[in-house]
Amino acid sequence: MNRKYLTVFLWAIAGIIIDQTSKFIVKSNFELDQSVKLIKNIFHLTYLNNSGAGFGILQQQNTILIFISIAVIGIIFYYLSVIKDNELYAQILCSLILSGTIGNLIDRISYGYVIDFLDFRIWPVFNFADAFVTIGVFGLVIYLWNK
Repeated sequence: MNRKYLTVFLWAIAGIIIDQTSKFIVKSNFELDQSVKLIKNIFHLTYLNNSGAGFGILQQQNTILIFISIAVIGIIFYYLSVIKDNELYAQILCSLILSGTIGNLIDRISYGYVIDFLDFRIWPVFNFADAFVTIGVFGLVIYLWNK
């Protein structure tokens, strides 16, 4: 396996494991809508099932969201085929996008919704997969902008 793809594969697997393990722990130990204060009025763990995408868009559109996820995965693999082997930063950012997309895709296929639980109170509740995608996309935009 090419070093570039091995790097992406290993980082993506690590992200998927973090995402799916955290969701398993929450689903196994929390009741739906249960919230536990970790830092009062700042950070809670709140178990929600999200049948849409970020900020409540595309609610109950699981099939569309699955196809969007598959398209994103395809786009990332295409981008990986055109970046250079020494562009480690881009590879890691692609890994974040892949791990987040695949993590939420696993939920959508398994349950018909995504498990969210990270609750900063001033922001919609989200999960590690969402954070990975967000960091990966913003990081890749900045990377490409400065390239």
